Amino acid sequence: MSGSPARGAAVRGGPLGLRKTWTELMAGRVKKQKYNPEREQKLKDSALQLLRYHQNMNDLLLEVEDPQCKKLCLSKLIDRDGTSAYSDQSSSFIPSAFRDQALALGVPVGILSARVFAHSVQQVCLEPSHPVLLSSEQRKKLSSLLEVSQHLLARNMFSRLTFCQELWKAQNSLLLEAVWCLHTNNIVSLQELLQSHPDTQAMTMWLFRNLCILCEQMEASCLSSDTTKAMLSGFVQLLVSRGFQESSDPRPVEPEKMPRVATHVLQRMLTFALDTLDADPHVTSASQTVRGWFRVYSGHICCGMTAVDSLKSFFSRTLTQILTHKPGLKVSDAVQMQKEWSFAKTCHLLTTLYCRVFVTLGPEESVGRLQEVLETQEVNWQHVLSCLSTLVVCFPEAQQLVKDWVACLMARAFESYHLDSMVTAFLIVRQATLEGPFVFPSYADWFKESFGSSLGYHSCSKKTLVFLFKFLSDLVPWEPARYMQVHIFHPPLVPSKYHSLLTDYISLAKTRLADLKVSLENVGLYENLSSSGDIAEPRSQAIQDVEKAVVVFEQTGKIPMAVMEASIFRRPYYLSHFLPALLTPRVLPEVPDSRVTFIETLKRADKIPSSLYDAYRQACAAAEEKQPEDATPGRRTEPECAEQPLGLLTAALEELRALMTDPTQYDVISAQVAVVSERLSAALGHSSDDGSLRRAKIQLSILTPTLRTQDQEVVDLLLTAFCQDQMAASSFVTPERQSPWAVLFVRTLCGHVLFPAVLTRLCQLLYHQGPSLSTPHVLGLAALAVHLGESKSILPEVDPGVLASADSLCVPEFLNSLLTCRTRESLLFCMKFCTAAISYCVCKFAAQPLAALNNCLSPGLIKRFQFVMLRVFSEARAPCPPEHTASVSWRPLYLPSADWQSAALCLWRWGSFQELWKEKGFYLTYRDWVQMELEIQPEVDVLSDTERHDFHQWAIYEHFVPAPSALGGCDGDLEIACTVLVSELMDFHQS
Repeated sequence: MSGSPARGAAVRGGPLGLRKTWTELMAGRVKKQKYNPEREQKLKDSALQLLRYHQNMNDLLLEVEDPQCKKLCLSKLIDRDGTSAYSDQSSSFIPSAFRDQALALGVPVGILSARVFAHSVQQVCLEPSHPVLLSSEQRKKLSSLLEVSQHLLARNMFSRLTFCQELWKAQNSLLLEAVWCLHTNNIVSLQELLQSHPDTQAMTMWLFRNLCILCEQMEASCLSSDTTKAMLSGFVQLLVSRGFQESSDPRPVEPEKMPRVATHVLQRMLTFALDTLDADPHVTSASQTVRGWFRVYSGHICCGMTAVDSLKSFFSRTLTQILTHKPGLKVSDAVQMQKEWSFAKTCHLLTTLYCRVFVTLGPEESVGRLQEVLETQEVNWQHVLSCLSTLVVCFPEAQQLVKDWVACLMARAFESYHLDSMVTAFLIVRQATLEGPFVFPSYADWFKESFGSSLGYHSCSKKTLVFLFKFLSDLVPWEPARYMQVHIFHPPLVPSKYHSLLTDYISLAKTRLADLKVSLENVGLYENLSSSGDIAEPRSQAIQDVEKAVVVFEQTGKIPMAVMEASIFRRPYYLSHFLPALLTPRVLPEVPDSRVTFIETLKRADKIPSSLYDAYRQACAAAEEKQPEDATPGRRTEPECAEQPLGLLTAALEELRALMTDPTQYDVISAQVAVVSERLSAALGHSSDDGSLRRAKIQLSILTPTLRTQDQEVVDLLLTAFCQDQMAASSFVTPERQSPWAVLFVRTLCGHVLFPAVLTRLCQLLYHQGPSLSTPHVLGLAALAVHLGESKSILPEVDPGVLASADSLCVPEFLNSLLTCRTRESLLFCMKFCTAAISYCVCKFAAQPLAALNNCLSPGLIKRFQFVMLRVFSEARAPCPPEHTASVSWRPLYLPSADWQSAALCLWRWGSFQELWKEKGFYLTYRDWVQMELEIQPEVDVLSDTERHDFHQWAIYEHFVPAPSALGGCDGDLEIACTVLVSELMDFHQS
């Protein structure tokens, strides 16, 4: 124990019990070291860094002894109401206070102010009322705070980098709107703020999470909608411009952090959206986020981007990411499931995204991108095929691009025996045919065209034949039955020495069909082999075949070719299903209807066995004996039109009409027409054929046009919708500025088996009920006639029966033949219809009005208009200089108080029209005029004999003399010829 004090004294370094001061202890060390200014500065910096990271700079301001500095508390400044809290007095006081405090602490004033303001921003964001948005009180506080910082920035007393670094230390409590306010008030830009984050992954997750909440907020409520839209647009523009900018430096450089973060955030947002749609697109919060994010791809979000190349690169990358998202499906899955990926069955959010991408890229670049991705990467077949459906439905100009692409794939497949090209071509064709005939030819038509002749892809050699049948055979285990039926009923053309290849495939396909319990003998006569729907039961299919066969018989007056072929080559189905459905017993009408006539025609052609026919007649007689007294004799029970399909069609047509007056919705009109087409097929109650009817001649009876009740309901619904849509669209914009809805609508009508019924109904309306039609109907049907004329190249010819001078007429000439001048009312209706049709055609195709008249309207309609004008209006016969205006106006015609006479005279005096009807083919010859005059019944004339003779003489000398060649090459004296014609005309009137 005695040694302890000594040891303690030694430790203390002095006499026993005395301690040395800290200065005395350090004095020796100071003497041993030389003065080093660099070391002194390094120590000072270390001390300052220690203070910076462990002191509350906002509270530190209160420790300064200067009384004025004690008053510097930012929380008091920002608590003041309004944005004018930063007064002129404080404008000099606050910078001075910061400068004094920085001098006292020995730190740069910019670093001090940046740390203080970062802490103040964090305080404002505490206890937020919303995950990403500020409350009104928080906005006031932040506004005052930002005004102070702007003055410090103007005096170079604010460090942006330090401010950003300090903010990120509390990023979990940092509100996205506060960051946005810093950007819009030029404190720090979004790029500076994001670039300064020390952890790239953490910053990416923070931004992704906040953007998701922001998108959900946009869709959840209207609160702060302008703010949220501006925020989302600003962030997206920054991310796109930085993530997809093209470097002008060709040298390889280290990738910057900001572009990587931008692309990662954009990819994560799209991945989240696609995952949500795959899982359940109806989840409320997630679907709201997806809808909000998909707004990013619309034009108004990205309109602030000046770099078009960056925007296109972004959309191109987006399309690639969609097509390659989770490529787990195999080709066999696509073959089996693609019928569920049609446009109408695809999620609306996804088709909207496709359309917005296609609008930016354009159809040509979109198809090129599809082609590139399919050739180089593993793809998600569901997205690829639904994307293709949307492209061909919503962008008609892409249809030819897709056809050319398929042709290239097929050529390459058979040139180099490239299986992937073959698979891709078949999937693309089948997907396009799912969308209907107005988009792509039926699969049966395409297959016959590709392989049904000696010019087919497979006709080069035996090797190409083996390649084709090997491919078709490999498809059999997964292929839907309908496609195998197409291959069997329309087999490839094979030389006889290689016929075994075909028979082997047919045997394999028939075996597979037997496994699927599908009999080839039960396939309907008019079944759509290109359809992806389920195969109907034989009995229900036979009923549909009978209805269709009766309709075709009504139109042609002959036994349908499909029935004749079935009676020879498909006798089991014909005898077991078709004839029993046709010979269903009923009470026969007193006046034979089409069904009775059809049965008798088959009997005379020995296509009905006598025993079966006799049993049918006996059953009909028994049914007549049991007929109730109140029953209507001969009434045939029509198949009821299902209310649900017709109601869905009506709803789809109403949705289409709602889009007419909204220019922002023009990009979805094509999509809505596709929905109308699909629901039209369901409402018809029978399948459309494989396209043969569209190429056949249609026979109609103009004098007695008849329609089935079901078909008339559907046709009236469609024609009424077209007229209403035309009025709605024309009330908003002129025809030339309208969307292509009318063209798509007419293509839908032309592509369905219902088209003959449409022509029959037009015959009833124009020929029999024309004078009673209202103005909207006249305008709508006239516009329909123009668009039917525009599509005349793909329409069948019409045989109108005894009234036609030729065997058949094209559709425009047929429509012209329905316009008559028999009575005063029909004469005025003819004037209205011709005026409406010509005016609409001129306005719709304003860039080339005369060419459009020639392409869309029959020359006979132009001549008929001339005749009516000369016959009815004396003003048209009076000399009048032509009005050389740019075009005629369509607008006055759809107004409630339409003045048809003024509109007709305006069109008549239009200079371009007067030049047109002087050309050969449009000039009203004297022979044409006499023929039309002969149609008029005597009660039409209101002219006296003298006035009528004077009118005839005027017509001869004033209208026809300038073009004597129009008389058909009369070599004799013109006046004598005209006098003879007038004499004949007068004799006709007198008789």
